[in-house]
Amino acid sequence: MSQLQSSWEACRQNMAYLQDTDMESVAASTSLPDAAGDFDRNAPRICGVCGDKATGFHFNAMTCEGCKGFFRRSMKRKAMFTCPFNGDCKITKDNRRHCQACRLKRCVDIGMMKEFILTDEEVQRKREMILKRKEEEALKESLKPKLSEEQQRVIDLLLEAHRKTYDSTYSDFTKFRPPVRSGGGSRGAARASSILAQDSSLEDSTDLFGSDAFGAFPESMEPQMFSNLVLSKGNDESTSMNLDFSQLSMLPHLADLVSYSIQKVIGFAKMIPGFRDLTAEDQIALLKSSAIEVIMLRSNESFSLEDMTWTCGSNDFKYRISDVTQAGHSMDLLEPLVKFQVGLKKLNLHEEEHVLLMAICILSPDRPGVQDTALVESLQDRLSDILQTYIRCRHPPPGSRLLYAKMIQKLADLRSLNEEHSKQYRSISVQPEHSMQLTPLVLEVFGNEIS
Repeated sequence: MSQLQSSWEACRQNMAYLQDTDMESVAASTSLPDAAGDFDRNAPRICGVCGDKATGFHFNAMTCEGCKGFFRRSMKRKAMFTCPFNGDCKITKDNRRHCQACRLKRCVDIGMMKEFILTDEEVQRKREMILKRKEEEALKESLKPKLSEEQQRVIDLLLEAHRKTYDSTYSDFTKFRPPVRSGGGSRGAARASSILAQDSSLEDSTDLFGSDAFGAFPESMEPQMFSNLVLSKGNDESTSMNLDFSQLSMLPHLADLVSYSIQKVIGFAKMIPGFRDLTAEDQIALLKSSAIEVIMLRSNESFSLEDMTWTCGSNDFKYRISDVTQAGHSMDLLEPLVKFQVGLKKLNLHEEEHVLLMAICILSPDRPGVQDTALVESLQDRLSDILQTYIRCRHPPPGSRLLYAKMIQKLADLRSLNEEHSKQYRSISVQPEHSMQLTPLVLEVFGNEIS
């Protein structure tokens, strides 16, 4: 009896989910969930009555549509059949209509139960319930916000821009001055890295990281400081060793990494819809102010919650907090930076949300030096509207709960990180032996504080 009650309860639960099934089929059958028993989903479904192809569990047994309908009609009519033969006819797909008595007996033998058949009143209630549910779902769907074609186009453009300017293989990292970690290195390693740094001439540096990054701007707007910047060109070994380079052994490599990242951020910004409509002065002002923030946002793709490192391919390019301290930054920046990376990672942003957040970050009208704040604000508002609509449409709960507010808070956190980065950058740049390890693009974007 307990088994019957269990089957009946499972049956009634399953009925609640049969919304799109034909009403007559719903009324005539109740399909038990396959997962409730030991039924193998990959095994052929065979009708337990006649051997025909089964369509599911009907009235507590696996049957075809024909035997399902036969059992329902027989029970409703309270039919009494008599076998014209010996009462043990073998029922097959071809002869199942020849002996109704043995067919009905076979239905009962495999477990079909009349208690699972709905009455006419139950059928009507079920029909009304399904109709009401469909109407509610249709109304809910009509009220649900949808991304317009234009909004989707903007998202697609931003996705394309990001994928064109972010190499997830990090293959270009091998072109940077090599990382030298003083904790595991020797005096010879520091000396070799110092010589490598000196061999990087001004011509090579500006070619890779220089004003070409601002190539879309008029010549009059290109950075003027590159021609005045003097890097040490001496290859004399003793000169290299006089730099006290071991103090900031990771600075050359991370300077190259940041320069490379700035170039990619500029490339991404140029593809943001509306960015090129701004004046060259406003474009440069926005990029200089937001570059480090967007780099921090982008670096979240390589950040690992398991070991709190930025993993960019091989172990050579696996960056720990200790590596960044060897580039001149203190825990006043690194502790909140790691906290920021952890919080952002846990938001589990979609790629679409990630690129929208970067674009919103760049197009901030309150950046220093921006002239046409109204135009920048209108571009940012447009992206903010798209982000909110995307979250409502495409980000399922519970992850979507307060997600937009949390993302905007991340932008506020970035402002604080930016301020601390600028403070620590100035401490590095005022020291000639360290500033000469920086690239022209880093000096231009973050400001050369050397008098």
